Amino acid sequence: MSDDAAAMEPTGEVSLGMAISEVDLRGRWSDGQPCHGLWSLLPGVVTGEVLARTGVDYVVVDLQHGATAEAEMPGVAAAISAAGAVPLVRTRSPAFADVGRPLDLGARGVIVPNVRDADHAREVIAASRYAPVGGRSIGRLSGGADQPLVIVMVEASTALDDLDSVLAVDGLDGVYVGPGDLSLSLGLTGDEHRDELRDVLSSIIARAGAAGVPVGVHAYSGEQAAEYAAEGATIVTVAVDAASLREAVAHHLGVARGRPGPDQR
Repeated sequence: MSDDAAAMEPTGEVSLGMAISEVDLRGRWSDGQPCHGLWSLLPGVVTGEVLARTGVDYVVVDLQHGATAEAEMPGVAAAISAAGAVPLVRTRSPAFADVGRPLDLGARGVIVPNVRDADHAREVIAASRYAPVGGRSIGRLSGGADQPLVIVMVEASTALDDLDSVLAVDGLDGVYVGPGDLSLSLGLTGDEHRDELRDVLSSIIARAGAAGVPVGVHAYSGEQAAEYAAEGATIVTVAVDAASLREAVAHHLGVARGRPGPDQR
């Protein structure tokens, strides 16, 4: 462990768990057990290590919206694995090369955005599998897995319309809902549509559960994640590092200034 990571560790509150693999996650989900993880927008090996040392089962490195560079991935993935969690990546896109590239750089699974329908999901899975099952090219640089986890995102109205077929795709390890983009695609933005969107999310969780497919809904807090888990979500992302850092620092700053509360400015 790096000196910087050790300095950030709250004494007595953070510990290294036993290292787990994508096989363990797949097995737990198959048994209906939840796995808990964190979502990372912030770059750096130390970031990945610190997040993994919290005791989560997985850490998702976001290459679509986050700041991690491709060249950092081997080190970040290795640090996450060494700290006892499974390194996953949200890919830049569902393009063939964007699915395979992070798997060559140490990721043990991918969460793929912007998947349109069941046929598109099959293409994504093929991009993650070596021949004769798929078209992934041999020659990965670092770590990774022969049978990586493949989770597709439901964040477009077309994917929702074709959800039952998506859930039946062979080789799919799970579906992960992006509520923000899905709300835009469905025209359900704003507080006036909050309940309607929540019903859609609940329906997706229920349909995936009935099909025996692991499901998650992107969450920004433990409270929100717990609500989804109570409904049957088993891919349980509990927080996003950038948002959690901002909220924690704002809280401590407010306490120091004598103004604790949600608005610390």
